[in-house]
Amino acid sequence: MAVEFRLVLAGDPPVGEVAALTAAEPAETPQPAFKPGLFTARLYDQRGYAIAVRSGAHGYYEAETDGDARWEWEPDTYVNVTFSMRADDIVDKGIPNMVTAVGRILAGRGEDAALIQDGNYLYLTRTDGVIRKHRPSWWNHYHLDHLITG
Repeated sequence: MAVEFRLVLAGDPPVGEVAALTAAEPAETPQPAFKPGLFTARLYDQRGYAIAVRSGAHGYYEAETDGDARWEWEPDTYVNVTFSMRADDIVDKGIPNMVTAVGRILAGRGEDAALIQDGNYLYLTRTDGVIRKHRPSWWNHYHLDHLITG
């Protein structure tokens, strides 16, 4: 069973620049794929995930936040960074490497953003430059609180 995390950046950031920010090493930079505007990399062995970076328009995102409250967001344009993980890689490699990549992206870009798991759970938002972490027990469980500050 695969698990997907999606970092959404509002606006029109250049997809290639966002893709470059995901890479811990130059050889891991997602490359243009079969579809224009889509960059991908299979990094299961190195990072515990495959990654896809693409732009879109007229987005709609919905997820549960703290206390099961509903969160909705409708960016006119956006870039999605999708991290797909296999269940056996999630704890040791996938999640820690993904959160580190998310930190690099947030440090390198200033757009409003959200991190969502499987379209169900909201873990992070950035609005007007302010980062807010949701579901603190998740961040604590994986010992990730120190990786993204805000």
